[in-house]
Amino acid sequence: MATRDPSVTRGNDVANVLAAYVEHSPFAVHLGLRSELVEPDHVRLAMPFREELATVGDLVHGGAISTLIDTAATLAAWSGLDSLDNVRGTTISLTVTFMSAARGSDLVADARVVRRGKTICFCEVDVHDADTQVAQGLITYKLG
Repeated sequence: MATRDPSVTRGNDVANVLAAYVEHSPFAVHLGLRSELVEPDHVRLAMPFREELATVGDLVHGGAISTLIDTAATLAAWSGLDSLDNVRGTTISLTVTFMSAARGSDLVADARVVRRGKTICFCEVDVHDADTQVAQGLITYKLG
């Protein structure tokens, strides 16, 4: 988790806490995720290729790509808030379309909130390597 208690954040501190979350979340660390950009309703995460992420040979496992998508969308949904006081949330829908194989390459997920309601956020996430879009995610996220 973040180095600061998220219940005491305000304004720009939200971006700092969310960036720190990626560095301290055990599963995000396990996958090697790192934050490249956190701004309101827009997050960019990177997942460097490692052999442990492969399913066969150098093919990146779809579950790792799906986790990258879900994590990026979650942070995008939270990034548009003014405060993280008592905030909770969960992914309620996740659709992933795999467009091209990711072979031995670093991946970047670019997540944006497309529409934000009182408690529901709709997000789109594009995942690409250096040359090609490899996946797209459509996520519905509920803030509680």
